[in-house]
Amino acid sequence: MRISTKGDYGIRALIELAHHYGEERLTQSADIAARQNIPESYLEQLLATLRRAGFVRSVRGPQGGHALARPPDEIKVSEVIRALEGEIVPVECLEAASECSRAGGCAQREMWEEVQKAIMSVLDRVTIGELAAKDRQRILRADRYVI
Repeated sequence: MRISTKGDYGIRALIELAHHYGEERLTQSADIAARQNIPESYLEQLLATLRRAGFVRSVRGPQGGHALARPPDEIKVSEVIRALEGEIVPVECLEAASECSRAGGCAQREMWEEVQKAIMSVLDRVTIGELAAKDRQRILRADRYVI
């Protein structure tokens, strides 16, 4: 299973918004793009998807921008990945609509189900708030680096 840039950039954008959660001022797309190294035109598409999924609220205009629609500690990474990437499955046969060519299943299926459960366990446990806290620590360590 591989998460595309859509999932990666979407999570980065939410982490950036989590840094500003609770502030009155909204965060501009250009600021998110610059801080998280995301092409702004692509970011706009991702923010539209994240808005439709209920993670982001946006306001247009000169005083506009974006903010999290929910507290960052309540946004599970698994929810974000599903919204941006679709169902999380390591192999096609685990998809609900999939027709397995081996009608009775195969020796591998249980293993792939365990892999899927392990992945989901991690993604269900981690929140955008936790990732934002780790990002803040990373930024603080980088600021303290002196030669």
